[in-house]
Amino acid sequence: MGDWDDRGRFAEALAREAGTLARGYFADRSAIKVEQKGAQDWVSDADRNVETLVRRRIAEAWPEDGIYGEEHAPTPGTSGFDWVIDPIDGTTNFVNGIPTWTVVIAGVAHGRTQTGVIHDPMTDESFVALRGRGAQLNGAPMRVAEGLALTQGTVGVGYSNRVAPRNVVPVVAALIDEGAMFHRNASGALSIAYVAAGRLLGYVEEHMNAWDCLAGQLLVEEAGGRAEVQDADAMIGKGGRVIVGAPQVFDRLVAICDDAWG
Repeated sequence: MGDWDDRGRFAEALAREAGTLARGYFADRSAIKVEQKGAQDWVSDADRNVETLVRRRIAEAWPEDGIYGEEHAPTPGTSGFDWVIDPIDGTTNFVNGIPTWTVVIAGVAHGRTQTGVIHDPMTDESFVALRGRGAQLNGAPMRVAEGLALTQGTVGVGYSNRVAPRNVVPVVAALIDEGAMFHRNASGALSIAYVAAGRLLGYVEEHMNAWDCLAGQLLVEEAGGRAEVQDADAMIGKGGRVIVGAPQVFDRLVAICDDAWG
């Protein structure tokens, strides 16, 4: 556990350093170059340069660890511990001047996420979890929303070009029929962090990549919530569906998604 403690502290500090660099780019967006990878899928040199910084720091501190990120090729490791990073989750917001984006760093060993950090540079909020040690927001313990029904809260809903966009429609319709509100902020990682912090009741998305969700899933679990059980290594390989939520609404969210996605 000692090494994982050290890695957890390292990840939190690194996410803050990466966030400072990213925020500098955000303040001068006219100077960054933006490319379109696919429909509503963007990448900027800010994304690439922030990821380069994160990779360099990891290689310096933990040279035998593997590194998997959104913008650069994987770096296999030999230690059995892998880092999974998204330098800027919410690039569409980032390049359009919307201050809703985040830096995501997860650490994986034995098929399970062991540490997760989601840092929001615009609000200076760091959501941090270490497996078996709870979840914190800026150093204070955080919990999922407890005792609230779907009729009393909001559920985050995500979608991407990796699945049919129309598949999100029955999910939103079902939430409305349940009396819930639905929310989309174009940063799935930050939305999942909000579930851990009790701001959203849950979050669902038909397909997410590992760098967008592994850290947040651990945050939710360590904050007293529930997440679908998945092998983290398999998620790194191909991604998958994500459902997280407060305990009292989780099963209903799974049923809604099963109905919508088959």
